[in-house]
Amino acid sequence: MQEAFASPFLIVETGQPVASMRRHGGFPHWIRVAAGLRADEAVVARVESGDALPRHEGFAGVIVTGSGAMVTERRDWSERSAQWLREAAHAGVPLFGICYGHQLLAHALGGEVGDHPQGREMGTIGLELHPQAGDDPLFAGLPAQFPAQATHLQTVLRAPDGATVLAQSVHDACHAFRWGDNAWGVQFHPEFSAAHMRGYVHARREALAQEGRDWRAMSASVTAAPQARRVLRRFVKHARGGVRGR
Repeated sequence: MQEAFASPFLIVETGQPVASMRRHGGFPHWIRVAAGLRADEAVVARVESGDALPRHEGFAGVIVTGSGAMVTERRDWSERSAQWLREAAHAGVPLFGICYGHQLLAHALGGEVGDHPQGREMGTIGLELHPQAGDDPLFAGLPAQFPAQATHLQTVLRAPDGATVLAQSVHDACHAFRWGDNAWGVQFHPEFSAAHMRGYVHARREALAQEGRDWRAMSASVTAAPQARRVLRRFVKHARGGVRGR
């Protein structure tokens, strides 16, 4: 019998998948599976539904999900979560924000979030790592370019002061950043499988068509993104072995 870890991960649920994909579970389930975490290794705080965030002590690390909400809406639950993340980051808690979580973490640490000037980025996109990623615990040793799944309208327009931008795409200049030793944000979705990504493209087909984009071709071009998933699993490993409170 596998021994349980003393400290679980906290998954901060900031939203739900598109309706057509909810039969596959919520974001916390997708993240837990992609991260290689057992059910007893994760605690979920459904902040969008009104859950209060617990004290950050006692968790190995914190993962913040994506959402259909917008950070710029400044919803009460979102702003409370941002304050909590700011305090946790300064306390050295390992943090990993995905999509909305990436933007919320940037906002919490003084960065700027807003609508992307070129609109939507969606599908399997190409990530390009910056040289600084070569020394990063989550990105070191990965190929200089690799595919990832993405779907977003807003973006980190300006990374927080002191942050290191680690990756970009043709569309988005800040696809990943690290702040301090233990806080990361990624605009891409490391928890998305190819099936998840195709489901999202199909769900957004009308919007994509209105934007003059060929959603069928976009869906057909979706590929697996194993290197992106490795980033999430490396965060889990880092958080379990990292030094807290620095």
